[in-house]
Parts: sequence; C-alpha cells; structure tokens
Amino acid sequence: MKFLDSAKVDIRSGNGGAGSVSFRREKYVEFGGPDGGNGGKGGSVWVECVDGLNTLIDYRFERHFKAGTGVHGMGKNRAGAAGHDAVLKVPAGTQVFAEDNERLLVDLAKVGDRARLLEGGNGGFGNAHFKSSTNQAPRRANPGLEGTEQTIWLRLKLIADAGLVGLPNAGKSTFLAAVSAAKPKIADYPFTTLHPNLGVVKIGTRDFVLADIPGLIEGAHEGAGIGDRFLGHVERCGVLIHLVDATGDDVGADYTTIRGELAAYGHGLADKLEIIALNKIDALDDEAISAKTKTLVALTGRPVLPVSGVAGTGIEAVLYGIVAAIDAEKSKKTKAVREQMAPDWAP
Repeated sequence: MKFLDSAKVDIRSGNGGAGSVSFRREKYVEFGGPDGGNGGKGGSVWVECVDGLNTLIDYRFERHFKAGTGVHGMGKNRAGAAGHDAVLKVPAGTQVFAEDNERLLVDLAKVGDRARLLEGGNGGFGNAHFKSSTNQAPRRANPGLEGTEQTIWLRLKLIADAGLVGLPNAGKSTFLAAVSAAKPKIADYPFTTLHPNLGVVKIGTRDFVLADIPGLIEGAHEGAGIGDRFLGHVERCGVLIHLVDATGDDVGADYTTIRGELAAYGHGLADKLEIIALNKIDALDDEAISAKTKTLVALTGRPVLPVSGVAGTGIEAVLYGIVAAIDAEKSKKTKAVREQMAPDWAP
C-alpha cells in the first residue's frame, strides 16, 4: 500500500425533498382536504476516524463525495425519506482543512471521533402543513432547500509517542528495525526512506509507538531534498530522538543542521524534549567515539548516548530514556489540564 498523507476532496450535501400538493378525495368519505406530506431532509457529509487505516490512499482517485437527496413528500400525509449520508473514513491523526489549506475545520485524533462537515438541506413542507381555519384548501408546498458544497483538504499526522529525526543515512530505519517489528527499507544510500514508518516498541512492561520520518538536509524548509513535508508526522510526538551519524566528518555541524530545520519548520518542534544519540559507534574505535561524544556534549550542554542500531549497543538506555521522557511529558500535560479545570476557590 502506498503512503499518502494529503488529499484534496470535493464534498456536497444532499438537497431536501420537495413537499407535496395533494388532496384527499375518497368515495364515502365525508370530509376531504389537503394531505400532501413533507419532503425528506437531504443527507449530510461526515468525516469519521476508523481503525485499520494508516494512509489517505483511498482518496487518491476518488475525490468527489455527494450525499443523497431527500425523497419528495407524497399524498396521504406520507413524508419523504431522508437522503443517505456520505461518510469519509480516515485514519487516526487526520486533520480537515478548508480550501485554502490553512484554516483548520476539525482534528480527528483518535478512533471513534466523528464530525459533520456539511448539513443536508431541509425538506419542504407539503400543503397539509399550511392548512388553517382560514385556508382550508391550500394549494402550495415548499421546495426542499439545496445542499451546500465545499472543497476540503485532508492532512494526516501520524500518532506516535516518539519520533526519530536526523540526516539521511543517520541510521533511523536501522534503529527502528532493531527495536520493533517494523521492516523499513534499509540501504547504504541517502533518502532510502521516502515515507514515514511506525513501529511498536516494547521495553520491560511498557510499550510505545516510534515514528521514523525521511531524513532532512540543510534547506529542507525551503524544499531541498524531500523537504520538510513529513515533519508534521512528529508534531504530536512527546519526545524526539535525534540520531547523529558517528561516521560523519563533523557531528557538531550535522546536529546544528537538523536543529536549524526544526526551528525553521516551527509548530513547537524545536521546543520538544530531545534525546541525543550518537549512532553507528560500531564503525569507530573508543578514542573516536569519546572525542565525538565530547564534541556534542560541549555543543548541546546535554548528555549524549552512544548507540549502534546494527550491534544493539546502548539501545536499552535510549529506550528507557524515551519512556521517562514520555512519562514526563504526559505528567506536564495532565498538570496543565488540572490547573485549567480547577475552580477558583477562596476561604
């Protein structure tokens, strides 16, 4: 299945059914009169978050969705049936934007979330509705209201607890394959990863979801390389694991490049909790590892974990660090919510 994280869709709600003009005329019935029923309501357009999907590929070729029209009213006070709804089924983490692709309409963060995008037109009244003491035989009925149409953008942001960032060939896919059952493509050339990958990591009694996004290069925020279009998939992550290639000529410059791209992208990525890991240490001797680790520590002022995705060295320390960071982030969010909900109290 191909990965698609953005799709443009045209939607239209259904027209309401027209009311009926009808009169009751039956043999042996003393009193007749108007009996035209109301028209049915047009169908609405909904977007629903369902389980089992992880891409928007279904909307690559089918881009037009229209709800059903309400059935017209009929005689004998029979109301028309409502039109069927159109439901757009999307994976968890999908956001719906207006046609300008900037104004957020709805954010579907978890399975079961559901929102109405367009409401169907109301059905028209039949002539029985207009009967009164002064108008015993009305010969008018309302037409149904027309539905509305709109162009929207669907944008997927994967739901993950932690995200891997780094330059191309920093070993992100190898690391993901080493700690989870995911099987991303791994090769010895840049930009092997062309779309995000997810893996479930189990460490001790805990588990979390880890996302691997395509590598960034200098100028990615301006479109260089694959660009920064996949950074949206780590916006929801609680912690970033920054992998720095230990075999690179200048690990300090490599680290600074990625930090610059995160800051240029914005959306709070540069402020997220970060775990720095010096990867591919299996290719260096102890002296070189120590020198490059000290370079990163001096540059960042934070601890640096030496790891090797291939040999499995130092991986547990990174995973336990991720769990601790996730717990800290959740605790901070819970505290903020409680402070907002706490009522003002005074003795």
